[in-house]
Amino acid sequence: MSRQAQRDDDNTSTAGVHIAPWEQAFDRILSPLENFIHNQTTSSMLLMACTVIALGLANSPPGEHYLHSLHTPVAIAVGGWRFELGILHWINEAMMAFFFLLVGLELKRELLVGELADMRRAALPIVAAIGGMVVPAALYLAWNPEGVAHAGWGIPMATDIAFAVGALSLLGRRIPPALVTFLIALAIVDDLGAVLVIALFYTEQLHTHALLVALALAMVLVSMNLGGIRRVLPYMLVGILLWCAMLSSGVHATLAGVILAFTIPIRPKYNPQHFIREVRELAGKMENSLRWNLDIVHNEQLRSQVIALEHGVELVQAPAQRLEHNLHIPVAFIVIPLFALANAAIPVDISTVGDTLTHSVTLGVASGLVLGKWVGVAGASWLALRAGLASMPTGLTLRHIHGIGLLAGIGFTMSIFVADLAFTSEPHLLLMAKTGILLASLTSGLCGYCWLRFGCRHR
Repeated sequence: MSRQAQRDDDNTSTAGVHIAPWEQAFDRILSPLENFIHNQTTSSMLLMACTVIALGLANSPPGEHYLHSLHTPVAIAVGGWRFELGILHWINEAMMAFFFLLVGLELKRELLVGELADMRRAALPIVAAIGGMVVPAALYLAWNPEGVAHAGWGIPMATDIAFAVGALSLLGRRIPPALVTFLIALAIVDDLGAVLVIALFYTEQLHTHALLVALALAMVLVSMNLGGIRRVLPYMLVGILLWCAMLSSGVHATLAGVILAFTIPIRPKYNPQHFIREVRELAGKMENSLRWNLDIVHNEQLRSQVIALEHGVELVQAPAQRLEHNLHIPVAFIVIPLFALANAAIPVDISTVGDTLTHSVTLGVASGLVLGKWVGVAGASWLALRAGLASMPTGLTLRHIHGIGLLAGIGFTMSIFVADLAFTSEPHLLLMAKTGILLASLTSGLCGYCWLRFGCRHR
């Protein structure tokens, strides 16, 4: 065997598949990594690690410099035009817009084709989510009925879906599959409630001109949808302009992500039957093209047919679902961890721990998340079942709903986000709120896990 033939044999593992040596090496490295990324617990584990790192940095010798660095201005400048925000604002207002875009896409999918599309199945998680928002807010207001601290009533209303689903997935087969679906549906309704609360109650002074521009851009997005534009890129470009307009309008800029999500088409251009017919026809044409040249690099006809197939693969998928799929990894492994690193940096002063833990904001947030979520979710579910307004999903009992109520007290991402809006000009109260969120999220996660692990039996 010649050296060239041996080299060709080494580079090809199976007939028709060219694999270079480095590709084999990277396949062995990337396959476990991809499995790790797709594990449901990975995102919550990374989020927890970033939280611990942020707490460690904030309470270390360079902690003051770390906190100060978060306000370092970063600008985009083109000629005489300049746009500048601090690092913390880039994360909380620009990067978190992608998080809200993903939330909007998930909500739209659930409302149209998911668990929330069927009102008989959606009734129980909707009622549970409403109870899980009303009772925590009421408990917070009981601790803070007036004054500046009153503004934080929306903080304990939110549930962190990544942490909650991550904690639930640790139980594996010990829980019925319907419980995961129930939690996701509840958390998505919860996210919708949080978005509405932010839009209606945590909006700064409105600027009419910028708001009208934002409305016009939203109408452009709707027109693009009705006009049949299915490429995601045009929507994203208009979405960037919408974000800029929202930033200037006084309404929180991240809500541009939700508006954008609801305008991206959820219906594909081709149905599966039409796509399969097109693929079969193209496959026949590609086989005929091979008679001219087996090398696609030199066979323009074959190359154009492969491009047509690629175009068809895009059109048989709904643009909204394709974007949702593409956003999951960057949001879960870049946006949310950066948000935790920037916002979970809470300096702890041992001499004032007692005052912090007994502050009305800390107690209001903690009791709202731990007690309020549990009572609200479980109590509202029980009332809905007794009144005949909803039916229990197959395989679930009220004991499972109690466990979900406890896990729903993991607020973290959305709760910290609302706390930043509520106490922007009150750093002392913001510190109390974040302390309550962290303590409550840890307590709720442990209690929910233990309740479902040891209090519920499932074969």
